[in-house]
Amino acid sequence: MMRAVRVTSLDGPDAVEIGEVPEPVPGDGRVIVEVHAAGAAFPDVLLTRGEYQIRMEPPFTPGAEVSGIVRHAPEGAPVRVGERVAAFPGTGGFAEQVAVDPRLVFGVPDRVPLEAAAALPLNYLTVHFALTRRGGLREGETVLVHGAAGGIGTAAVQLARVMGARVIAVVSSAAKGEVARKAGAHEVVLAEGFKDAVKELTSGRGVDMVVDPVGGDRFTDSLRSLAREGRLLVIGFAAGQIPTVKVNRLLLNNTAVIGVGWPELWLHEMDYVQRQWADLRPHLESGAIDPVLGPSFPLEDAAEALRVLDRRQATGKVLLKVR
Repeated sequence: MMRAVRVTSLDGPDAVEIGEVPEPVPGDGRVIVEVHAAGAAFPDVLLTRGEYQIRMEPPFTPGAEVSGIVRHAPEGAPVRVGERVAAFPGTGGFAEQVAVDPRLVFGVPDRVPLEAAAALPLNYLTVHFALTRRGGLREGETVLVHGAAGGIGTAAVQLARVMGARVIAVVSSAAKGEVARKAGAHEVVLAEGFKDAVKELTSGRGVDMVVDPVGGDRFTDSLRSLAREGRLLVIGFAAGQIPTVKVNRLLLNNTAVIGVGWPELWLHEMDYVQRQWADLRPHLESGAIDPVLGPSFPLEDAAEALRVLDRRQATGKVLLKVR
């Protein structure tokens, strides 16, 4: 048996507790990872309320991304026993061990600590998919990133900069602005009045791309901030409100609103994820990608970690320390 976080009812983070569950066993073709750290994300909060796109019936163990040491690897897996890895189990990661499809396990460069590795799979692979395949970001373009001090936001700032873009970060406070600058943002503006600030920074032209994991009432001003043929990437709705768009606005400057559903992609095209990791790995080795870490909590305090996310109090990536 092993310790694991359990969601016992769909009543939010308060329904999260620690329990004992059977350890995963070899034999079904999956890699078994001894978990050292797990990344906590807003979808985990939604799962505790039954509000995520994928509904799970309690009791269950959340946790989409982990880092740790391989304890079992089937023949043909891209990793070997004893290797340091990041992994995307999708669920079940808030535990001492987890079994993962080999196509969703990634070797980690020696220079990357395991704590940082746990911050990589969900945010960086989502943002990579958003900027490259969905958004078609080109060198020299300008990217506006909402929620730029959070996990998705800091990943978007770093990856857009790596790809040669000028990055304008949108944050809700001066303290969060410093986090965004540390992640690599060229300019930082406050969410209140960001449209006018962006207009001034771009000499009235607007931005080529908006990365939006927040949604809510800033959505219309994001559309108004786009330059001709600009793209608004919809990644999530941390503000809690799902915005609507009057599509006639898209005709004015030939702009586009583009959905970014990375989980939907890997469910149907899982081999693509290893190609994404191959693109990211040189930047991990050089240090150009360096996850901004937020608060960390022991496994026993998983409920509080999720409350911090629910209250939107965290900057950087929230982690659970398992070992």
